[in-house]
Amino acid sequence: MNETTAMAARHHAASSVWLAPRQQTAFRQLMTAFSYPGRVLPLAGDGESASMLVVATLIDGACSLADPNGELAGDDLRRMGTRTGSVETADFVLASGMRVVDAAPRLGSLENPEQGATIVLAVAGLGTGATLSLQGPGIDGEQLLHVSGVDPAWWTQRAEWNTHFPLGVDFILVSQHAVAALPRTTRITLKGAH
Repeated sequence: MNETTAMAARHHAASSVWLAPRQQTAFRQLMTAFSYPGRVLPLAGDGESASMLVVATLIDGACSLADPNGELAGDDLRRMGTRTGSVETADFVLASGMRVVDAAPRLGSLENPEQGATIVLAVAGLGTGATLSLQGPGIDGEQLLHVSGVDPAWWTQRAEWNTHFPLGVDFILVSQHAVAALPRTTRITLKGAH
């Protein structure tokens, strides 16, 4: 395959995240991930970005997005038709595992706990790195999850934000091609360094 053909294939794969059938498949994978917290599932194919596929699938004009590190291009934001907002007010926050946000996301309320934000956290790898011991609904006993490229302060922040259940935030961890979900009901014990 020559360089022009390879570039065309990567462009096609990257643009496929905007196709409805591709997003429907990704949505089913995300629902499975939330049903089985900490289970690493394949999400993106060659040339695709799992984080881009997650936000393209979940975010539309009815949602707001905070992108504190400027990860998304203007064209991607226009395709989603979403409103941008601050970390404190957004429905979704796209963040890097290596940079802890310095503001608290929306935690919902007792009347509307579903209004807590979802953090889409880009990590270096799933299946390698620090060991997280997970317990809670959807987990039979204990689930171990290995995550690399995450500042341990994220886990401290997540624990603080989820202290007063049902208030809190849900996490979607995304590596280049895989995904794992950490609903607010999942309890995490860190067993290693990042």
